[in-house]
Amino acid sequence: MKFSTKEDIEAPIEDAFALFTDFDQFERSALRRGGDVRRTDKLRQNGAGMSWAAQFKLRGKMRKITAEMTEFTAPENYCLEMQGNDIVAFATLDLMPLSKSRTRASMAIELKPKSLSGRLMVQTLRLGKTRLDKRFKAKAADFVRVLEREYKSRTAGV
Repeated sequence: MKFSTKEDIEAPIEDAFALFTDFDQFERSALRRGGDVRRTDKLRQNGAGMSWAAQFKLRGKMRKITAEMTEFTAPENYCLEMQGNDIVAFATLDLMPLSKSRTRASMAIELKPKSLSGRLMVQTLRLGKTRLDKRFKAKAADFVRVLEREYKSRTAGV
């Protein structure tokens, strides 16, 4: 099952990529929301091979996942593979410059079950696919607007 959307961001591609790869900020955001995220690699800079271990509560149950950056091509794209007990998810980000100051971000998440309970979970999600698509697109749009505000606040003092 796949969810995808495209959003435009008012920032040059290099700056947009820097905003989308501020993983320290994403980790802090997850911690503020009650999740536990820790980096498990020893890399000094962003790139393929980065990895995390996370746990969070979802639908009343504690979930554990591991995530690894499988592709990282600055400033165009990256792919993140996430593994849980029952599901493997692939999150991709592709950036394309529309002009010097505008970039299109294509974001997608694909879910693949690894077990019978994973198949049941994905099948249940399929029943609400239209609603989930709308939520995914709304959350992606909100996220891009937050990044856009961050970019504008960083460049306002320059």
